Amino acid sequence: MSVTDPDTYTPSLFSVILPVDDIEKAQKFYSSLLNMDGKRVSPGRHYFRCGGTILACFDPRSDGDNFDLPPNPDHIYFSVKNLNAVFKRAQVLGAIILDEIGTRPWGETSFYLKDPFGNKICFVQEETVFTGD
Repeated sequence: MSVTDPDTYTPSLFSVILPVDDIEKAQKFYSSLLNMDGKRVSPGRHYFRCGGTILACFDPRSDGDNFDLPPNPDHIYFSVKNLNAVFKRAQVLGAIILDEIGTRPWGETSFYLKDPFGNKICFVQEETVFTGD
């Protein structure tokens, strides 16, 4: 058996790092936006379990590291059951809305935002998720 054979081994994505420069602000923002508390796992890391993947807000300075991280270069995508509710929460929280709710050419209904740390996020209505299959 070869671990590179897709029929015998399929890796699972379990964590995505979201760079932030204020872990307290990130915890408050994402707890409200995602409508869940998450869990502080270290002084500079706050985890949100999103399906099978952990969204890990990471503030290196608060964790004792001597470096900063730039925002992620492209969007992180979430599927949600109630896109309108998430959109309203994003507006109330002061997220920068990059693109209003709309149906994309590939069929997804979604909206795009930028969080207070410069990370780009997209929320997609669950039943419209397009995976390329």
